[in-house]
Amino acid sequence: MPHINAAAALQISMLLFALPAQYLISQWYGTDSAERIQITERLIIASWSISTRSYLSLDAWADGLKLWLSKTRTCLYVELLILHFRNWYYGENKTKSGANEEKPHSYLAESAHVHSPKPEYIKFRVGQVIIHRRFGYSGVIVGWDVKANTPKEQLQPRYPPVKQDLKDTPHYRILINKANGFGKSTAYVSEEEITVIMGLEVVYHPDMETYFSGYDGSKYIMQPWLKKLYPHD
Repeated sequence: MPHINAAAALQISMLLFALPAQYLISQWYGTDSAERIQITERLIIASWSISTRSYLSLDAWADGLKLWLSKTRTCLYVELLILHFRNWYYGENKTKSGANEEKPHSYLAESAHVHSPKPEYIKFRVGQVIIHRRFGYSGVIVGWDVKANTPKEQLQPRYPPVKQDLKDTPHYRILINKANGFGKSTAYVSEEEITVIMGLEVVYHPDMETYFSGYDGSKYIMQPWLKKLYPHD
């Protein structure tokens, strides 16, 4: 496309206003039809001459194209480099992100996504002290999932055949009270396996201060970072 400079803009304007100008001139200066015809002919001839010199001329188009290419070649080269870099950068990051989703920290109620809204069927809250119905250990809830969230290879053998439906019930991550002398420090259990107990303030675990800042008489108070993940608990 030719470069449009001031002269070209003027020529285009002349073409656009040729007919209106002919009409006005004929109204103001032409008193008879012969004179109006002469004025019209002169305007048409002048407009055609301008257009043939500038827009119907192969040389004019060639010169304009050369000028445009000379100005845009560098820009196009830079844009191609930027596009290539962006495709490489975001493609690689997407691959890394996909790999991160498979890491264990996203399982067992340790996901970093905000748990909101909270379903009504989630009975217990982060910070409540619980006791395991079968094993008898106490502990404190530090997270929950709406259903079991474990690696696939661990999900099937986790439950006996008669209790496979537990996979689809709420699950809680527990810091186990060290005072119980239980062999594990954490647990991931279904809702039906635990019950909340009141009046037990002290839960001994090395990670308590990471998750909680104190005790309010009924449950442990979440640290700000944990409260952001469980805003309704």
